[in-house]
Amino acid sequence: MTIVSDKQDLSEEAPQGATDAAKAPAAVKTRPGALAETGSPTLRPPAAAHLSDEQVAELGRELDAIKDDILAKRGASDAAYIRRMIKIQRGLEISGRAALLVSKNKAAWVTGTTLLSLAKILENMELGHNILHGQWDWMRDPDIHSTTWEWDFVTPARAWQHTHNDLHHRWTNVIGKDNDVGYNLLRMDPQQEWKPFNLGNPVYNALLAPVFEWGIAIYDLELQDYKEGKKSKEALTKDLKALGRKALKQFTKDYAATPAVAMLTGSGKQALYGTLTANAVRNVWAHAVIFCGHFPDGTDTFTEEMVEGETRGDWYVRQMIGSANISGSKFMHLMTGNLSHQIEHHLFPDIPSNRYGEVAPKVREICKRYGLPYTTGPIWKQVGSTWAKVFKLALPPKKA
Repeated sequence: MTIVSDKQDLSEEAPQGATDAAKAPAAVKTRPGALAETGSPTLRPPAAAHLSDEQVAELGRELDAIKDDILAKRGASDAAYIRRMIKIQRGLEISGRAALLVSKNKAAWVTGTTLLSLAKILENMELGHNILHGQWDWMRDPDIHSTTWEWDFVTPARAWQHTHNDLHHRWTNVIGKDNDVGYNLLRMDPQQEWKPFNLGNPVYNALLAPVFEWGIAIYDLELQDYKEGKKSKEALTKDLKALGRKALKQFTKDYAATPAVAMLTGSGKQALYGTLTANAVRNVWAHAVIFCGHFPDGTDTFTEEMVEGETRGDWYVRQMIGSANISGSKFMHLMTGNLSHQIEHHLFPDIPSNRYGEVAPKVREICKRYGLPYTTGPIWKQVGSTWAKVFKLALPPKKA
């Protein structure tokens, strides 16, 4: 397998050996919105209002240089890393499902459920999310490519790539353009109009966490766009069929195949509960990590006025002040898919995830030098801050 280690961005090329469907234009979409070459947005965010156009341009050049350096260094060690992670994840999953086959024994149930939970977290966070971003497309490996990978999450990969890669990463935290701010369910910013429905904010969030993959699957259907006439009935029908196929596949694997085989040892019911628990654990963890990266105190949101005429440097600034990191151990970083480095991920969504820890100190230094906030903290703090916001924004705004 040829490994490309130069600076060329090959993330939008289908790998050799990929299927015709993977090569089709519909599999890879161009992100919407164009960045201005020079100038400044109509209004800079308050946290960056002190920066001149020249400073923002220079900041952009510094961050471009960091990215170019990482792209130039990609090579055999990075390829070995992702292949090792895939082997570990598959080993955990096979071991977990094997233990659940004899899970009438309580120790086997705990072991199997734990291993399967870890396998699902690792697949979603470090593998699925990052592979679908095109972080490993440069390897030209048809088995580890953004156009061919299908993850262990009920929402189809292509639907998620559209709402996440194409829309969220382009319009990060822009109220009115980035529907990830609350996922059309929660009120997560004071700029969002308060309605009596929002009184249930904490309840909705608590119910969303254990079924997070289903919440994302429904969100990826873009029902609001269909309601507003922005999405055709044909497109919605196509997406519904894709979701149905993916849901059937997930149900068969988790709730039919494994429990059915486990029935041979009298462990069918226990295996079903084990897979249900593993999915819930994965969902709660994914929900916590994603919310900690976007909504704690210190993360900014933006008006459409603030992105009108925005340059690449301004886009970089918005990613830095609109995201938050989680501090912790190497194991914690791994289990978050390195989204504990959410700031770095939003700056460079297509560099290999194992490089974010290397990049983080450089980004932090740039933030300090340019007088920009760099929001980070332990997971308990970020989770607490996010939930405090969920409760606070459930209430109507105070009258002036």
